[in-house]
Amino acid sequence: MSLTRAENISKMLTEKGVSPSIQRIKILQFILDNEHHSSVDIIYQELIHEIPTLSKTTVYNTLALFVEKGIINSITIDNTEILYEKSQKPHAHFQCNICKNIIDIELDSNLYGITEIEKNRVEKVNIHLRGICSKCLKNESINI
Repeated sequence: MSLTRAENISKMLTEKGVSPSIQRIKILQFILDNEHHSSVDIIYQELIHEIPTLSKTTVYNTLALFVEKGIINSITIDNTEILYEKSQKPHAHFQCNICKNIIDIELDSNLYGITEIEKNRVEKVNIHLRGICSKCLKNESINI
């Protein structure tokens, strides 16, 4: 007998030392099922209809716990809001200046393996690239 999606997520949380609750399972399921980078507001708006007792505080605290336990990753671009993603493997982020879409970019770089720079311990490497995405470039060429 195979485990259901919720049972698999519950098992994953338990293995990371997180007590599974319906809110935690649904929040993690949302992140795992979505390729885009999600904010607290996006997650809250998507789940409030399914879980009417959900609060933004619960979403925020749950996401912080997931990041702390290494279940998900958080990113901040331009010091605005925190976004959450499922990817744990090292990668860069490209943000379009026009549509603001964020795209994961795999880079072959030794930067991700750096653990010390000038006697400072490196704990996390973030690489953010900005420009114009291919969709917006296509639209620009049409409008010219």
